[in-house]
Amino acid sequence: METAVPVQRRVSRPRADALRNRERIVTAAREMFVEFGPYVPLDEVARRAGVGNATVYRNFPDREALAREVVCSVMDRTAEAAEAALAESGDAFAALSRFVHTSVDERIGALCPMLQGAFDQHHPDLDASRQRLEQLVESLMDRARRAGQLRPDVAVGDVMVAAAQLSRPLAGAGCLSIDRFVHRHLQLFLDGLRAPARSALPGTAVTMEALRTPSTDQPMSSGQHGGHH
Repeated sequence: METAVPVQRRVSRPRADALRNRERIVTAAREMFVEFGPYVPLDEVARRAGVGNATVYRNFPDREALAREVVCSVMDRTAEAAEAALAESGDAFAALSRFVHTSVDERIGALCPMLQGAFDQHHPDLDASRQRLEQLVESLMDRARRAGQLRPDVAVGDVMVAAAQLSRPLAGAGCLSIDRFVHRHLQLFLDGLRAPARSALPGTAVTMEALRTPSTDQPMSSGQHGGHH
């Protein structure tokens, strides 16, 4: 009696061209979300990516799925920049500075509305990407802090808020018009992070948890303002 030979099952993997198309869609979507906002027509994304509409919808069934992939992609690229900075053996503050400059080029600020909406979903991929990025940035800051180069009263949220604000297009200004000044103003901010601190900061250090918690502060009414009338 012959022994049955087990059937070898082939594991299907995405073809190289399919992976390239997916990457082109994500890249095009990221660029267009930065330029035109999160509600750019998906047909326009397909056109910029050089693929058909059907290819976009085959990879991403709806706008939420595409936005989530763009957010994960931006955070993963930023995390890779943090890993590269951590691998450097030289000046700890210089490594932190290079990371922050690189992260601003991802234009996180322009994607802020989409980032907030994506995080509200608590998708496991998003949570994993966010936690990885936060831990890496904290490690970078902690190394500079232990070297006596980073002021002790700042946290990860302080750095990420500044990066987001400085990479957000100004009202009434096109994206390209502010790119010339972003890194100049960012360096001014980074110089303010150096130890020893020149002044005491108001409030407390901004943690990432604080950024995710809605503010309960209420605007003051006219009767609550101090001063003489």
